[in-house]
Amino acid sequence: MSFRYLVAAIAVIFVSSDQVSLAEEVSAPSLPANPLRLQLPTAPEGYGSRPAIIAAIGLGQLKLIDPKESELPPGVREVKDIEYGKVGDRSLQLDLALPTATTDRKVPGLIFIHGGAWSGGERTVYHYYTRRFAAMGFAAATISYRLSGEAPYPAAVEDAKCAVRWMRSHADEYHIDAERLAVIGGSAGGHLSMMVGYCDLPELEGSGGWASTSSRVAAVVNFYGPVDLTTEEGQRASPVKKFLGGTYDERPDVYRQASPLYSLDAADPPTLVIHGTLDETVSIAQADMLAKRLDEVKVPYAYQRMEGWPHTLDAVQVTNDHCRQLMQLFFAKFLDAQPPAAP
Repeated sequence: MSFRYLVAAIAVIFVSSDQVSLAEEVSAPSLPANPLRLQLPTAPEGYGSRPAIIAAIGLGQLKLIDPKESELPPGVREVKDIEYGKVGDRSLQLDLALPTATTDRKVPGLIFIHGGAWSGGERTVYHYYTRRFAAMGFAAATISYRLSGEAPYPAAVEDAKCAVRWMRSHADEYHIDAERLAVIGGSAGGHLSMMVGYCDLPELEGSGGWASTSSRVAAVVNFYGPVDLTTEEGQRASPVKKFLGGTYDERPDVYRQASPLYSLDAADPPTLVIHGTLDETVSIAQADMLAKRLDEVKVPYAYQRMEGWPHTLDAVQVTNDHCRQLMQLFFAKFLDAQPPAAP
């Protein structure tokens, strides 16, 4: 890994809270025992502060993943630049990683949605996940979507829902089980994943294609994404204002509609929540709020509250390994997928 990449990765991981401003101090919640909560393995030991993590990376004690790796794992093929939808002349594209081995049973389908404050980022950062999950027997896509500088809310939600409809419509072509689909995202991508999973308003389906096909999914994975944009922090955040096309005072109903928390009910899919307590970009309070609401409406869920880890915590190798194990356990239960191998 080059020094240039190391510096850039640290900058991305430890972005200032001013960039999104959804962070606040919060203590650990007291959640009731609930049989619907999936028990998870213990997270890697975290750090007392962000500077301590930066120092550990600089000293080589913590290794970062390389999301730009070019080689495919054995047993994986990749189809790039697939058009999953079209809005006017705007082509919406995804990359799809698939297992090369054929099985009698169709495989679960995963759709990864990148972050970047709804205004940046690119789908290639999730090749690291899609290729590894394809090697585990999943069909795994990573999508591009319209960013807020091109089209404000609900464009990104419409595109993410369109990607689900595309995968369901092409399930036979790619040997995917159309009833075993999940959406996964980090930060803004986590928010979009929850909007796909929880919000069923017809006006959010958009016109990208496959209109007669359902955008419902069987599972949601939210990495450190905001669930309520109506909080004071959300109202102040410039990326939120840009994404939603105005201030809270100008568009209070839009802020509420774009907050997955207010759409969540008992009919929604099982959810895995992963969030670090040192997150200064999206407060851990957002994940605590989500876990409490999932508990209240009795949606099956798992919550990994990762003590001593920051935003984009899965950019660190040891936490990325752990997060992939969590997802495997979650998908084994809720997508009837192959469980992880015993250590």
